[in-house]
Amino acid sequence: MKAVVYEEYAPDDNYKKILKVKEIDDPKPKPNEVVFKVKAAALNYNDIWGMRGQPVAVPLPHVSGSDAAGDVIAVGEEVTNIKVGDRVASHSNMSCRVCKACTDGREFDCTKRTIWGFQTGPTWGAFSEITHLPEVNVVKIPDGVSYDDAAAASMTLLTSWHMLVGRAKIKPGQTVLIMGGGSGVGSFGIQIAKLYGCTVIATASGDKLDKCLQLGADFAVDHRKEDWNKEVFKISKEIAKSTGGVPGIDVSFDHIGQTHWNQQLTLLKYGATLVSCGATTGYDAKTDLRHIFFKGTNILGSTQGTRAELEDGFYWMGKGKIKAVVDSVYSFENAAEAHTKMLTGKGLFGKILMKPEA
Repeated sequence: MKAVVYEEYAPDDNYKKILKVKEIDDPKPKPNEVVFKVKAAALNYNDIWGMRGQPVAVPLPHVSGSDAAGDVIAVGEEVTNIKVGDRVASHSNMSCRVCKACTDGREFDCTKRTIWGFQTGPTWGAFSEITHLPEVNVVKIPDGVSYDDAAAASMTLLTSWHMLVGRAKIKPGQTVLIMGGGSGVGSFGIQIAKLYGCTVIATASGDKLDKCLQLGADFAVDHRKEDWNKEVFKISKEIAKSTGGVPGIDVSFDHIGQTHWNQQLTLLKYGATLVSCGATTGYDAKTDLRHIFFKGTNILGSTQGTRAELEDGFYWMGKGKIKAVVDSVYSFENAAEAHTKMLTGKGLFGKILMKPEA
């Protein structure tokens, strides 16, 4: 089968130099594994980290990709709930399943946890014609959900669901700030918060604000403006007037990090929550601690989520209440171009997909 393979790192982000479409061996299922033909796969920022070799030195040669959807073509002898012909998508959080965290339903806290397609390998990821995963790491795709939408959702929907529902435990009537609403996680964050009856203020670059509103955000603010936080607070004051509540944000959904961290803290109500799953602008965020101890702020970290949470998200996709946003689709041969677009973010709204065929 063919796959997108790299055999060296590109710390200078020269993806064209390292990404090659090559023939590799077809996978054979282990007793607990499912083998499926990939119909669509999606890009994530960890694919860029892998090619840089930082912050994790991934196995080489490497096949990247943590999101895949397709048709099952073989199963191992111990597989019980998945059969040949099923439509499935990947659950990329691979954990030991036997430690205290895993058996407590916290597989995302497993100390042996790895992310499929990022830390796994050699040559084991989504960007291949055929791939394989343990049965516990695939979920069935509901009727009415396409391969493209399932691939676009598998990691980002899971991440967003865990952030808002699993960690922040959002409630109807709350005011939720979705940072980076034009990203994959942000686009799902908007929809999940609305599903739970929240008032949503989304931030994005100016050219993406209308699309955030179309997804369901009640308000949209350009976070590239220097005083973006003042505009958000002004909106929260208007919300408070209409509801009889207190100005400010109940939950801030962050994956931007360094550049917007302290402004988010200033916006939070007393006892409010900031939940973070990443830091695309940098990790070294300076924190004004007064906004934490004086206001009793909850700072929550969030990584991945459980298979059950992914199934919850897919359920609502099947009901048409949540949809994936696909920005563009590339062939394997154009992998370098696809990754460059994700890195620059220029004009990007939603997920980038790759497919074995054009």
